[in-house]
Amino acid sequence: MNFDYQQIPVGGDVSLTVAVAGSGAPVVLLHGFPQTHLMWRHVAADLAADHTVLCPDLRGYGASGKPADPDGQGYAKRTMAADVVALAKAFGHERFALAGHDRGALVAFRAGLDHPDAVTHLAMLDVLPTLDMWDVLHGANAAVAFHLYLMAQPPGLPERMIGAAPDEFFGHFLDQWARDPAAIPAGIRAEYLAASRAAVPSIVADYRASATVDVEHDRADRAAGNQLHMPVTVLQQDWGAALGYDAAALWRAWAPGCVHDTVTCGHFMAEEAPARITEALRDLLAR
Repeated sequence: MNFDYQQIPVGGDVSLTVAVAGSGAPVVLLHGFPQTHLMWRHVAADLAADHTVLCPDLRGYGASGKPADPDGQGYAKRTMAADVVALAKAFGHERFALAGHDRGALVAFRAGLDHPDAVTHLAMLDVLPTLDMWDVLHGANAAVAFHLYLMAQPPGLPERMIGAAPDEFFGHFLDQWARDPAAIPAGIRAEYLAASRAAVPSIVADYRASATVDVEHDRADRAAGNQLHMPVTVLQQDWGAALGYDAAALWRAWAPGCVHDTVTCGHFMAEEAPARITEALRDLLAR
């Protein structure tokens, strides 16, 4: 399946680079960290057989725009979710299915809450909502998420530290989070590292937002009782067993009807177990 690449303005002088293929009901796939849209290469090719598939690089990542963030709002998941809705509309899709992995899953989560009339089906892979994520990290076990704390610091130090050894920093996560290193071949790994190396300030801004404005938005939705009522699927590694929380219960507080399942592959599940992820997405789209 050949994908066509386009740059689509989404507002605020920001454009997203997106790979597009197929025809039929639209599905938008959002990548995670430290990756680009290429993480969906196997799943997207399968879905494009009978769907219009849009695979953008998120704001701040890959070949998409990387605006400065002077007020701390530019990488709020609310802003990034609005990018995705604008992208779909640019292709004529007022309603679309949405799947996200890692950082992309947080954007997808926010899109589902902010734009429920636009998101028909929602899948989130290997993440917790931001508010819950901070709540479950305790004591020495929180060391697994050291990058969250590093990039939550005020502008300056995190960017300098990561920028001093970007390949070692981003490569650490590619190495530690994959159970099957062969799933990310050398050429793809090099693409991820080059893209991340060129985007240190915007990647840090994305994470910093998750310690500030994103928490505020999640807290406001929780207080208001807002929930996800479209069909929802959540797939995760069994982090709950490792860190001492009930992942399914946390998710069902936000999406009472969600299908929640654990996987045995590593974090990069769309690359490590693409058939499993494709099956789960097709099951979701059939609901």
